[in-house]
Amino acid sequence: MSDNTDVKIATADALTLLLHNQHAIGAAIEEITKWLSESGVESVSVNAIVAMETLDKNAQAIADAIMRIRQS
Repeated sequence: MSDNTDVKIATADALTLLLHNQHAIGAAIEEITKWLSESGVESVSVNAIVAMETLDKNAQAIADAIMRIRQS
């Protein structure tokens, strides 16, 4: 196995772990958003929803990058 392949695997593995963390953070924000919304704190809830949308958008970009690395 070449050094370049090892680097690609390590990079893809690290990005995969970051993606898992991103999903966990998104799930936590979603739970907090639900609680805020039910508690009547709508303005904060809206901000949390925007944050989740950013996490989702970036998660897709990370997943795409992981696939490109693994396929190269």
